[in-house]
Amino acid sequence: MGARGAPLGGGFARLWTANAVSNVGDGVALAAGPLLLASLTDDPALVAGAIFVQQLPWLLFALPAGVVVDRLDRRRLVVLVNVVRAVVIGALAAAVGTGVVTVALVYAALFVIGSMETLADSASTALLPAVVAPEQLPRANARLMATQLVGNHLLAPPLGAALFVVAAAVPFGLNAATFLVAALLITTLRRHMPARETPATSARPMLRDIATGLRALFGHPVLRLLALCLCLMNVTLTGAFSILVLYARERLGLDEIGFGLLLAASAVGGLAGSLVAARLLERFGASLLLRVGLVIETSTHLSLALARAPWVAVTTMAVFGAHASLWNVITLSWRQRVVPDALRGRVNSVYFLFAVGGSALGALAGGLAARGLGVTAPFWIAFAGMAALTVAVWRLFSAARLDEQHQAPLVVT
Repeated sequence: MGARGAPLGGGFARLWTANAVSNVGDGVALAAGPLLLASLTDDPALVAGAIFVQQLPWLLFALPAGVVVDRLDRRRLVVLVNVVRAVVIGALAAAVGTGVVTVALVYAALFVIGSMETLADSASTALLPAVVAPEQLPRANARLMATQLVGNHLLAPPLGAALFVVAAAVPFGLNAATFLVAALLITTLRRHMPARETPATSARPMLRDIATGLRALFGHPVLRLLALCLCLMNVTLTGAFSILVLYARERLGLDEIGFGLLLAASAVGGLAGSLVAARLLERFGASLLLRVGLVIETSTHLSLALARAPWVAVTTMAVFGAHASLWNVITLSWRQRVVPDALRGRVNSVYFLFAVGGSALGALAGGLAARGLGVTAPFWIAFAGMAALTVAVWRLFSAARLDEQHQAPLVVT
C-alpha cells in the first residue's frame, strides 16, 4: 500500500478524536456566544468587540507562546491548556445560568480563552508532524479540517442555537465538558509519539528565541508571503463576519436558528473542499488553487454586500467554505513540511500572530464601520480590500515561484 493510502496510525486516531470532541464544543459556543452578546447589547461595536477581545492575546502573547511550545512537552501543554479552558468556560456557564453575566464578564472570559489558544493552537499544529509521515500531512490535515467543519461549523452551531433557546447556560457547559474530554484523550497520546529531548534553546533568553522565529519566517519568501496575505485577508474577512449575527437578523431577517444554519452553510462547502483537497492539490497544484481562492474570497464579500435573500447568502457561504478549507489544507501542509521540528512552535506563533492579529484588527474596524454606516458597510470595505490584495499578489503566487521556494530550508540559528 502506498504512502497516500497507508493508515495514519493510532497516534493520529487519538489526536483526531480529541479534535473532534473539542470542535463539537467549540461549534456549540460559536453560535451561542454571539447570541448571548446580542441578548446583552444591540451595539454592533460591542458585539464585534468580543472577537477582538478573544484575539487580542495573539497580539500580546503569540511570540512568547511560540517559545514556550518549542521548549516544553507539547502534549502536556495541550492537556493543561484544555483544563484551564474548561474551568473558564464552566465559570461563564455558571454566570449565565445564575443571571449575573454581563458584557464585561464575557469579555474577561474570552480574553483568558484567547490567551490559552496562543499556546494550544501552536502546540497542536506542531504535534501532527510528530505522529504522521511528511507525505501524509495533506491527507491528515484534510481529515482534521473535515472534522472541524462537521463538528465546529456544520452540526454544532444549529445545536448551539437550539440549546441557547432552551437554556442559555447549557451550550457553554457542554463546551467546558468537551475540553475536559479532549484533555483526557491527549494524555493517551504519549506512547504514539517519538521521544523529544528538551531543546538546548531552553537555557537561552526568550527574546533571542523570539528573534529566531521571526528571522526564520521572514527569511523564507513564501512563508512571508502567506503570512502577510493571511493577515490582510483576515482583516477584511473578520471585519465583515464579526457582525454576521446582526447582518443575519437585520439584513436577511433570520432568527437564532436561521443564524446557526447560515454558519452551517459554510461548513457544507468546507467539508466538500476538505474531502477533495489532497486530490485537487495533486491535480492542479498550489498556485492555481491559491489564486482561485483569492478570487472567491473577493467575490464572497461582494455577494454578501448585495444579498437580501437568505438563499443567496447561504450559497455564498457554502462556496466560501470550500475555498477556506482548501486554502487552509494547502498552506498548513506546506508549512509543516518546510519548518523543522525545533522551530515549529516559534514559526507557527509568528504565522498565527499575523493571522489572528489581522482578525482582531478587522473585528474592531468592522464593528465601528457597522455602527456608523450600517451592517453592509463592512462587506463593501472587505470587497474593496480583497480586490486590491488580489491584484497586488497575483504574480507572486506563480507556479514557478512556489516550486522554486518549496525546498528552501529554514535554518535554526
